[in-house]
Amino acid sequence: MARKPSTRAKKPAARRKPAGTSRTARRAAADPAGGRSRPLWTGNLRLALVSVPVLLYAATKSGARISFHQVHEPSGKRIRYEKVVPGLGPVDTDEIVKGFDLGHGNYVLIDPEELDDLKLETKKTLDLVQFVRQGDIHPIWFDRPYYIVADDELAEEAYGVLRDALRQSERIGIGQFVMRGREYVAAVKPCGQGLMLETLRFADEVRKAAPYFSSVADEEPDKELLGLALELIERKSGPFDPAQFKDRYTEAVREMIDAKAKHKKAVPIDDAETPSGGAKIIDLAEALKRSVRGAKRGASQRKKAG
Repeated sequence: MARKPSTRAKKPAARRKPAGTSRTARRAAADPAGGRSRPLWTGNLRLALVSVPVLLYAATKSGARISFHQVHEPSGKRIRYEKVVPGLGPVDTDEIVKGFDLGHGNYVLIDPEELDDLKLETKKTLDLVQFVRQGDIHPIWFDRPYYIVADDELAEEAYGVLRDALRQSERIGIGQFVMRGREYVAAVKPCGQGLMLETLRFADEVRKAAPYFSSVADEEPDKELLGLALELIERKSGPFDPAQFKDRYTEAVREMIDAKAKHKKAVPIDDAETPSGGAKIIDLAEALKRSVRGAKRGASQRKKAG
């Protein structure tokens, strides 16, 4: 007997989310390093009542610089640095607090956690409170550039509106925010399809130029010499291409190191952490590890005390 076709309505197939819609995937996609580095700051970019959840990534990276270790040549041992207290010797990193010098040997002691607990709105919000024309800020005030990325799909529309509004108005948004224990003045501007943030220096961080140029004679230059200089500038003018400039000093040092390694026998260096005297040396990596352990112990003790 033939089976009658079913009249039951089929359930619609579950819609699959497009790849990369999760916050984790979006953060990885925003980071060209494949998500291996974390955003330096997460918070909200706010204009009046509109808040846009954003991520902040460093726009620059360190070049291929040559780094050296300090070596005590007579003994062939690495130079190490340790945190010591006179009369006590090396100390644990988790026993160290910050001290502000009041003068005459008096200090105010502050635990790092007290700084973390400071309640500042700018720790999580960058409020754009002023707008200036592009080009109105002298280059000396700019410090470091960062890329601003929308944190989720819901933020993309407001992010795009802010970007295009800044572009069409030819304005830069100014605000303040806290990142890694320090407050910054920030300039937000369009950058390609997205937004760039550049930190600005505070007024007390820039020296006045006048004292340095006070001895420069204010005289009209020779017209012939000025004409030659203008002609030379015109001949050498063109679009800026960063790839044309190489770090020749680093390349020369690298060539010297390669030549020495090829023609001279390498010198064995004692890289031991503990010297013969038995005093414990704390390098940066070990200090960080101990700081983490100390923080965990402190948190555990506070929970018990609470």
